Amino acid sequence: MTDAANSTGDQIVLLDYDGAIATVTINRPRKLNALNQAVMARLDQVVAELEERADVRVVLITGAGDKAFVAGADISELRELDRASALAFSRSGGAVLRRLERLPQAVVAVVNGFALGGGCELALACDMVIASDKARFGLPEVTLGVIPGFGGTQRLARVAGANNARFWAMGGAMHSAEDALRIGLAQQVVAEDELTEAASKLAQTIAAHGPLGVAAVKRVIDTGLDEALDAGLESEAQAFAALFESEDRVEGTTAFLEKRKPAFQGR
Repeated sequence: MTDAANSTGDQIVLLDYDGAIATVTINRPRKLNALNQAVMARLDQVVAELEERADVRVVLITGAGDKAFVAGADISELRELDRASALAFSRSGGAVLRRLERLPQAVVAVVNGFALGGGCELALACDMVIASDKARFGLPEVTLGVIPGFGGTQRLARVAGANNARFWAMGGAMHSAEDALRIGLAQQVVAEDELTEAASKLAQTIAAHGPLGVAAVKRVIDTGLDEALDAGLESEAQAFAALFESEDRVEGTTAFLEKRKPAFQGR
């Protein structure tokens, strides 16, 4: 395993590799893994490395310790922002999450505790969320007199519908993992002591599939959200057809007929 922060000695975001699975850990447990400008800058570097790793098929994102995924933004830093610096912080942090969202790999948020404010927004930028039954989600920014700044209003409305987004972002309350599951923010909730194993099993399952196909599914769904249905259907058809030129398609269909596990190469 390697650590993306080794070159500088900075350990606020860790990056570990285990075969085709990468794990990103926000590592500020004493601060409940709160996001600040340094964390976001390091996360951007980590995402940049992952963009170049064709051998990585699944990315797991979690928080250090047993209390928080990410408990929000660092309030002591937010307190010092003025309008101009707040706009810059929102735009830069939003750009990092957008870059994360656009990774070709499947990205899974493994929510092991509080996922509030920026933490909830980080989870929303992932492709799917698996959570401990002890996890708590929320967008409490209105309790500070502000609103989500890293895409929370926009992504939650797309995931859960506008009324649910209003209920969460206007109410500012914490919600259970089951609440997150009910509105579609989370896709799986497991017992606290089963989270690591369940996340690993999910990652291994996805990693075993054809990486070109997984990336195409992600791309077509994401682009289709901003297209009319007919345009989205055509995008799907084009992506489907393009994969028939791949070696992975030959391997996948051949392995099925030969009743063996496929050995996908991502080409």
